Formats: sequence, C-alpha cells, structure tokens
Amino acid sequence: MEPTPLPTEFYKAPTLQLAQNLLGCLLMKETAEGRTSGFIVETEAYIGPEDRAAHSFNNRRTKRTEVMFGEAGFVYTYTMHTHCLVNVVSGKIDAPEAVLIRAVEPYEGIDLMRMRRSGQQDRNLTSGPGKLTKALGITMDDYGHHFSQPPLMIAKGYVPEEIMSGKRVGIDNSGEAVEYPWRYWVKDNPYVSR
Repeated sequence: MEPTPLPTEFYKAPTLQLAQNLLGCLLMKETAEGRTSGFIVETEAYIGPEDRAAHSFNNRRTKRTEVMFGEAGFVYTYTMHTHCLVNVVSGKIDAPEAVLIRAVEPYEGIDLMRMRRSGQQDRNLTSGPGKLTKALGITMDDYGHHFSQPPLMIAKGYVPEEIMSGKRVGIDNSGEAVEYPWRYWVKDNPYVSR
C-alpha cells in the first residue's frame, strides 16, 4: 500500500511532543534516481527564542531561519560544515521552533542509499543527521516545502515500543541548553546516532 503523507494537523503538537510523535514515522524523498525512505528513529527538539542552542534564539530572524517563523510542518534545511541537515518546523506562527531529524532506519531504496554513501556499511548509512540527508538525497532545495507534499514527505509508520530521552548532541557554548533532555530515540534501534 502506498504511504500517505501525514496531515498538516499532525505537526501542530507542542514541539517536545512532536519530536516524540515523529519517531516511527516514514521519511520519504523522491528524486529522479528513485525513492528512498526510512523510519525516523532519533529526533532533537529546539525551542527558540528561549533556547540558546536554537538558530532562532532571541527571535533571531534571518534568511536562513525565516521558514521557522511560519506554520508547523514545513521543511527547514541548513548546512553545517559540509552537511545538509533537515528539520521539521514546529510551534505556532512567529514562535520559531523545530525538530531536527537525527537518524532513520532504511526502508526503501537501500541500494540507492549505498551508492550515495559510497559503500558505507548498512548500519552507517543513515545513523546521523548528515548521513541520512546524503543517503536520502535531501538537499537545500527542499527548504521551505511542506512535508505533506512531494518530493520530501513524512508518512505514518509504526508506534515505537519504548522511547528514550537524553541530552542533545553537538551543542557547544549554549549554557544550560546543553543539559536539556530534548533528544529522543527508539530504544535499542541500531540506527540511532550514538
């Protein structure tokens, strides 16, 4: 059965809840090479303007963060080092929040993922935010689109048996924000980043 993208209402949950609700959902990307998809197994919430680790801290409104000030459910991509990372915009309009998708468990198009990831072992294909975007073909061109429309979509998947939470990863110089337990993952899933 063809996966159906989640309705726009799904994204209107509070950000911390949405970060958990996304676990088990199917992230799909359609390209000229074919479709790839994977079940979301790790997320990380960012609740700017109060969250020092968020790009929108202090309501910082830039060309990069503009999409975060709009409706929930839009794609927020940005480049960190050489990697494109993908986020789901959350929160209310003018309350810029987002959920980073940190890892997925490959589902469709695994051969294409292997090609894009230059022969990495399967367990290493999508076990991190930069790895999964490369494997699925997610790029900066996806910025500003809605996750309910092709080419980048999120569909219903499965409900995880147990969700874990802990500190976010790779956050420096963010004061107490380093300690917030806003990273969520599917317990014992081998594709979780760490």
